[in-house]
Amino acid sequence: MFKAEPGTEILAHKIRLKPNCKQQEKLAQAAGVARFAYNWGLSEWERQYQLSLVDPEVTRPDWMSLNRRLNAIKRDEFPWMLEVTKCAPERALMELGRGYRNFFAKRARRPRYHKKGVHDSFYLHRNAIKIKGKKIWVPKLGWIRMYEPLRFNGKITSATVSRQADCWFVSVAVETPKPEIKPRPHAVVGVDLGCTTLATLSTGEKIKGPKPHKALLSRQRRLQRSLARKQKGSRNRAKARLQLARHHMKVANIRRDALHKLTTRLVRDFTVIGIEDLNVSGMSKNHALARSILDQGFGEFRRQLEYKAARSGVTIVTADRFFPSTKRCSSCGFVLSTIPLAARSWTCPSCGAYHDRDLNAAKNLEQMAAWSAASACGEEGSGRNQSAAQPASLKQEVKEHRAPNNLNLKVQVIC
Repeated sequence: MFKAEPGTEILAHKIRLKPNCKQQEKLAQAAGVARFAYNWGLSEWERQYQLSLVDPEVTRPDWMSLNRRLNAIKRDEFPWMLEVTKCAPERALMELGRGYRNFFAKRARRPRYHKKGVHDSFYLHRNAIKIKGKKIWVPKLGWIRMYEPLRFNGKITSATVSRQADCWFVSVAVETPKPEIKPRPHAVVGVDLGCTTLATLSTGEKIKGPKPHKALLSRQRRLQRSLARKQKGSRNRAKARLQLARHHMKVANIRRDALHKLTTRLVRDFTVIGIEDLNVSGMSKNHALARSILDQGFGEFRRQLEYKAARSGVTIVTADRFFPSTKRCSSCGFVLSTIPLAARSWTCPSCGAYHDRDLNAAKNLEQMAAWSAASACGEEGSGRNQSAAQPASLKQEVKEHRAPNNLNLKVQVIC
């Protein structure tokens, strides 16, 4: 993997391609070669690994030995692999080796065979591509038109060509200088995510999510019924499958667009953001709410927020999963023993304050973020001590702190 030099970072720009019919066939062929190399390497890896368990003299496999063997035999046994760039099978075997390393380290499941038509993609080395305006040069294919030019300026490190439905995309990784972090006025906000409303800010603003899956569910059901009625192996079934794939891509694009706009706005307007560490997998086990929870995209929201905050010098404060943001009164600190999910508002029995459920949770997250950011990131330019002379550093340090008794929480601060 390419590592960025000090003072630089690697950004990727995903651009849609406009290949002609012949180029589409070549792109599909390159993705097929990458898939074949991965599956071939997987079977060889398993065979050699079993032999090494029986015979101690047999060395255990690795991706480099498999790549050398494939290069030695592909000219005679698989001559059609020479029609595409050599980067495709080489990178596929490298990914296989990484998959086995993660498996033996118990970080992932055992590698499985790749299926045709599912996540079709192939890799291109930085020396194998050229970009000129709205065109990209791919080995064995020539120049392919793109819908837009490359957004970032810098040294191109790699590119990955992938397919979604019948659309081809290229993700170009570029090494660019890190942006200068400009000092901004200190502002803290708490963000509470929910099923009814995507995000409720402690400022009182509620942002509704598009819920694309729910909005387009009737069309999805109709397309699925149409696909199920088609004969397997027929052209009509292939057309119906393509229509369903386009529908899923549209739903994902709508959700991703809404989350990008929300996270970009948060890191632009605030310097400290308090969020919850939601157990999405556990929440989705509630079959009455699973569809709404997954339709909002909580995991993608946190992923986007964290990497954008790191680039902008924004502090993200994550509360513990058992932090009572909803049951705690943001005015006096009283904590209810329990509150039903159907109750959208409640009155504090201690001070008599009336609370909206989501807004009260957002205010509690704001208080938690303000306290923890001030105590954990006390350097110049971060937290309450922000200075115009020295902005906050981008180094991500995870620190655990105990809040005062009236907050009753355990938080993680990324500053």
